[in-house]
Amino acid sequence: NITALLWTLSNTLISLILRSAAPGEFDPYRVLGVGRSSSQADIKKAYKRLAREWHPDKNKDPGAEDKFIQISKAYEILSNEEKRANFDRYGDSFFHFPFNAERRDTFDEKYLLHFSHYINEIVPDSFKKPYLIKVTSDWCFSCIPIEPVWKEVAQELEALGGGIGVVHTGYERRLAHHMGAHSAPTLLGLINGKITFFHNAVVRENLRQFVENLLPGNLVEKVGSSRSVRCCCSSLKDNKPHVLLFDHMPVVPLLYKLTAFAYRDYLSFGYVYVGLRGTEELSSQYNINVYTPTMMIFKEHIDRPADVVPREMNKQLIDDFLSQNKFLMVTRLTSQRLFQELCPVKKSHRQRKHCVVLLTGEGEKFAEFVHVYSDRQPEFADALLMDEEKYHGRSAVVILERRNNAGKIAYKALEEAWQGSKEDNFILLDLLDQLRTDPGLLSSETVVADLNDELAPMFLIRWFYSTLDYISDCWDSLFHSNWREMMPLLSLLFSALFILFGTVIVQAFSDSSDTRDAPPSGKEETATKTEKNDASFNKESNSRIPKKVTWCALRPGHMNVVLILSNSTKTPLLQKFALEVYTFTGSSSLHFSFLSLDKHREWLEYLLEFAQDAAPIPNQYDKHFLERDYTGYVLALNGHKKYFCLFKPHRSGDEGGTLGSCKDYDASQHAEARGKSSCSPGSRSIKNKLHKLSFWMERLLEGRERAWP
Repeated sequence: NITALLWTLSNTLISLILRSAAPGEFDPYRVLGVGRSSSQADIKKAYKRLAREWHPDKNKDPGAEDKFIQISKAYEILSNEEKRANFDRYGDSFFHFPFNAERRDTFDEKYLLHFSHYINEIVPDSFKKPYLIKVTSDWCFSCIPIEPVWKEVAQELEALGGGIGVVHTGYERRLAHHMGAHSAPTLLGLINGKITFFHNAVVRENLRQFVENLLPGNLVEKVGSSRSVRCCCSSLKDNKPHVLLFDHMPVVPLLYKLTAFAYRDYLSFGYVYVGLRGTEELSSQYNINVYTPTMMIFKEHIDRPADVVPREMNKQLIDDFLSQNKFLMVTRLTSQRLFQELCPVKKSHRQRKHCVVLLTGEGEKFAEFVHVYSDRQPEFADALLMDEEKYHGRSAVVILERRNNAGKIAYKALEEAWQGSKEDNFILLDLLDQLRTDPGLLSSETVVADLNDELAPMFLIRWFYSTLDYISDCWDSLFHSNWREMMPLLSLLFSALFILFGTVIVQAFSDSSDTRDAPPSGKEETATKTEKNDASFNKESNSRIPKKVTWCALRPGHMNVVLILSNSTKTPLLQKFALEVYTFTGSSSLHFSFLSLDKHREWLEYLLEFAQDAAPIPNQYDKHFLERDYTGYVLALNGHKKYFCLFKPHRSGDEGGTLGSCKDYDASQHAEARGKSSCSPGSRSIKNKLHKLSFWMERLLEGRERAWP
C-alpha cells in the first residue's frame, strides 16, 4: 500500500529530525520544580504555588513577567498527557518544530498583553487611539494563514498612530476570557474601553476598514467652499483651534482620522479635497499647492492661519505641530481639564506657575488673556471675588497659583475692576514683576470647586447616542451569530418573557372554580365550624384559609423534599439539612428546597390536618396557633399524584420520625409557651431536629413511609 508506505516514511523522517534537533534549554519539570514521575496533582499544586508567587499583578520583580510565562508554558505542557509524553520522548525540540509561536515568528513578542497591563494602560490609552488585538495560542493551525496579513496591517497601523496588541491564551487565559475571546485566532478592536469583534475575511482592506469603522463618524468635517470654512473654523463656538487639511485624496486619510481622534478634546478638524469643484477659490485664498498635502491651523482669526505645515507629513511631524497649537491665543476656561492644563499645580517651591485669569461677562470685549465667563462659572467667580459689590456687573482680574488638586489656591485680585486701559495693564505688569521676588504677595487663600464642563453634551443627547451604540452592537452581534457575546442579553430577554407569560398562564389556568363553586368537603366544613367557634382568633387574623393545597407541578416519579424553617433557624437548619440529604442529591428524581414558616404557616397548618396519626397535631384554631414550632419538619411532596410524606423532628433515643419519651411533642411546646417545664427539644441544639433524617429518606425511597393524600 503506497499510502501506508508514505505515511511510515514521513513519520520516520519527522522522528529523525526531531531526535537530531538540538535540545532546547527549556525544561518544564525544572521550571515547576517537579520530577518526571510526578502525578498530575503534584504538577497542579506546584503550578498554583508558583503562579501565585510570580504573577505580575502581585510580584513587582522586573523578571516576574518572564518567569510567569515560563511557568504557564511548563504547566501547559505537563498538564496535557499527550504533550508531556511528546516532551519526554523528543525533548523541547518537539515544541519548537515547527509550530511553536516563539520560533515561528518573534514579531508578536513586543505586542504581548498581560491582564494588569491591559487594564491599567491599554484600556485608558484606547480613549486616545484604537487598538487592533489578535488572540492566538500555540498549536493554532488556523493562525498560520493570517500571519502575513496581520504583520503587514499591524506595522502599517502602528506607523499611523494606532495601537497593536497580542493575547496568548496559553499564558493569559484570564485576559482572553475577560475580552470574550473563546477561540484562536480571534481579531478584535478596542476603542474608548469598548471591544468590537472582527467577523470578515482576514485581508488587508477589510482590516483597515474595520479600524476606520471603530472611529466616530463625526471626527472630520468635509469643507468645500469659503463659506463652509468660515462656518467650520469659527473658534468661538467651541473654544478650540481648528485644523484644516488640504489634500488631493477624495477620501480622508486614515492618518488624519487617527490624529483627529487623539486630539479631539483640544482641536476641531476639517478636510478639503482640492480636486472637488468649487475649492479653487480656497486654494487660491490660502496659496495652497494642490500637489502636496498642506495642514493649517486657525485660532481667533479665520482669514489667516496661525500656523502652516506645507509639506509631506508623518505622524511625528503632525504630533509636534498640533501639540504646540492645542490652545487659542486667548483661551476661555470652559472645563476643569483646561484649567488644570493651563494652570498646573505647583510642584515645588522653585517651580512656580502663576495664572492671570479674567472674570468677565459674555458681552465684554476685554478678553486679552485666559478668561472665564462669570455667569457660566458662578461658583468659581464667587470663590475668588467674595461677592464684593465693586465687581458686580464688571470684569475683574485675579492672579492665582494652584496649591493642590483638591482646589486650594493662593490668589490676589486687582483692587479695581478691569477696564482694559493702559493704566490697568501697567498695574497688572507691576504686580507680576513683584511676584518674582515676593511670592507672599498672593496673600489670600480659598478652595474653588471644579469648573463646569460648558461644552459637554446634554444628558438626553448622551443617553441617545449611548442607546444607539448599544443597539448597533447588539444588532452586529446578532447578525454575525456571536452567541457567546449575546448570551447575557438573550438571557435577560427570555427571563423577562418567561416571567411575563408565566404569570399570565398561571392566572389563566388557576382553578378559581374550585374555590368559588365547589361544595366544601367534610374536613373543610369542620375547619369552617372551628373557625366560627373561635371568635378571638378571627379578630387576630383576617386572612382566608386556603381551600386546597398548592402542589409543585413535577413530572411523574419526581418528589420535592421541603424543609420547614424560620428566619431565626434558617442557617443552622439548612447546614444540617444539606449534610443529611447530601447522599441523595445525585438522584434526578429528587428536588430539595425550603419553606418559610413565618410566611406560610396557615398553608402548612391546613396541610398537616391530613397527617393526623397516633401523635396528632393540635387543631390549628387554638389560641397557641402562632406559638407552635414546626421548624425541622420535612415534607416530601409528590406533585403528580398529589400526596405527601412527613418527617417530624427526632428526639435522642428514638427512630427517625417518632416522638420518643415525650408522648405529645406539640403539647410539650404549648406547656413551654405557658412557662412550664417541658421535655421539648427547646433545650437542645436546633441542628439535632434533623438527626437521622437520612434514615427517613432511605425509607421514603424504599416506599416504607406513610403517605397522606
